[in-house]
Amino acid sequence: MQSAEAKYNKNSLLLTLKRYSSAVSDMEQTILLPSLLRDVPSDEVWDSEAAEESCEDLYENYLMLKAIRNTVESGLIPLDDHKTKNITGLNKTLEPLLNTDPEALFRFHLRGLFSVMSDLTKKTKSLTEKYKDIIGISN
Repeated sequence: MQSAEAKYNKNSLLLTLKRYSSAVSDMEQTILLPSLLRDVPSDEVWDSEAAEESCEDLYENYLMLKAIRNTVESGLIPLDDHKTKNITGLNKTLEPLLNTDPEALFRFHLRGLFSVMSDLTKKTKSLTEKYKDIIGISN
């Protein structure tokens, strides 16, 4: 019988999303006391200004990674005023792309989604390792 990952193509979007979800589940199972992450500065450099403001310590990163996983699994995207403003600004910079071939546009966004999900998976694994260092567990 094939393993769950063998069913999907190596570069499958479903496999990438499954890897992220698994990394977050592993993080949740490992981090039994998330409060230990409070006031531990994050040495990760986040690309978004909003992420920098909201993720000042590892605890905030932990909560953010869990929230993103919940959004990925539910498929629901909450839109509040703050995020809508960022999306409007992003649309203005992407206007030249909107006039391109739909298939090229799809591939552009798909590559971006793969990149974001891979980065989030790495950050999740890194946070789990930092927690293990904090409590004195080494691999």
